[in-house]
Amino acid sequence: MQKRFLIWSIAMVLATAVLASWFFSRHFSRSNKQTVYVHDNGAAFNPIVRAANQNVSDVNFISASKKSTPTVVFIKTESQVQRRSSFWFFDFDPFGSIGKVSSTGSGVIISSDGYIVTNHHVVQNADKIEVVIGGKRSYQAKVIGDAPSSDLALLKIEAENLPFIEVANSDEVEIGEWVLAVGNPFNLNSTVTAGIVSAKGRNINIVRNEFPIESFIQTDAAINPGNSGGALVNLEGKLIGVNTAIASKTGSYVGYGFAIPSNIVLKIVNDLREFGEIQRGFDGLEVTDLEQSSSQFERYDGSGVEVKGINGLNDGLRNQILVGDVILAMNGKKIYGLSDYNEIIARHRPGDAIRYTIGRDGKSIEKEIVLVNQDGGTGRYVRKVSHSQTLGADFEPITKLERERYGIDYGFRISNIGQGRIRNMNIPEGFVLTVVNGNIPDTVQEAIRLLENARGQLRIEGVSPNGGKQVMSFYMY
Repeated sequence: MQKRFLIWSIAMVLATAVLASWFFSRHFSRSNKQTVYVHDNGAAFNPIVRAANQNVSDVNFISASKKSTPTVVFIKTESQVQRRSSFWFFDFDPFGSIGKVSSTGSGVIISSDGYIVTNHHVVQNADKIEVVIGGKRSYQAKVIGDAPSSDLALLKIEAENLPFIEVANSDEVEIGEWVLAVGNPFNLNSTVTAGIVSAKGRNINIVRNEFPIESFIQTDAAINPGNSGGALVNLEGKLIGVNTAIASKTGSYVGYGFAIPSNIVLKIVNDLREFGEIQRGFDGLEVTDLEQSSSQFERYDGSGVEVKGINGLNDGLRNQILVGDVILAMNGKKIYGLSDYNEIIARHRPGDAIRYTIGRDGKSIEKEIVLVNQDGGTGRYVRKVSHSQTLGADFEPITKLERERYGIDYGFRISNIGQGRIRNMNIPEGFVLTVVNGNIPDTVQEAIRLLENARGQLRIEGVSPNGGKQVMSFYMY
């Protein structure tokens, strides 16, 4: 009985082996025959013709890597912070010590004479910025200008004949397109990772600014701490975005990275090179995405942005657009949501005219709106900045736009905080000063004088960077 069972088992094994061999030769032959993918009905449809032994790994990243890596630099910054004694009861601690904090990031060379674009958060409040090219040559960099609203900054080093990156049109980037992220994650110089474009026009609410610009390219190319400010490039090695953020609960890559589109980068870089500051246009509208429960959402299939308010900045807007209107397109480009709206606004300067397609009462109408600057004019906006060496910070009057937004008649923004009294008092970057010990300063110079001469108990009032009213007390020596 056992002998018969053994013979039967061997026969079954041999039969299975023969059948498997036939099936493999029939369906998985390694010949160079071409394959055409067709519809179920047998009709050819966009045939993909390739050798049967070809696979996705034949996509070549080598050329793009060779072109882009020499243009991506390693950035090291150093800044000073006030360390406070734990026993001191006042906000200002005269016994606190000055400590140094170092951080790293990436940047992209955009011209042969040493202009470099990076993220604002990479160089924010830095007292010293070092740029390392190719892991060898080191340069001291200065900030030409920054744009916190888009998290970009422009640096300059004294160098010539540098390799620089070509810039592609980010409007032409396709979802599913292969891309490379080039940067210096975890201080690993010139690291290249590959992925695809996962989405476009992402608004993820990470820019901590009163007037943020967010319309990110999302990618699954691995981006980690240190990649910030580095390049996102296409397979031609051309810049399509500046890597800025990751979505992660751990602080490390988990599949989602975000880059500022190259078209926004280019506009802001040109502003900073030409004027030293961003020339941003405003239409004077407060808009939001359509609410899913609204009748407007159903009427326009969820596309467009709804006008929720008119802030009084743009005098030319009067009676042109109304609260409740839905912006469906701008300059003929369809608006799907807030990120599309922000991106188009971000590409224009004060004085530029934009053609709005408006949905109102079920009808489509056209309106042309001329953008204004932060003070309501149509010309170049020039910041009126004064610096105090003693206080270690810049002071400037807030704009008409900010006065409208905060609901105040005056105020002086504190920025570019370095070593000095303001840093020792731990006043945050972007704080708007309105009152000093009960005195209301009329000018920047008076605000600076009141703070420089303060002794004993000091009480200041103003608006915090997040827009709320704030009062702080100190004891000054």
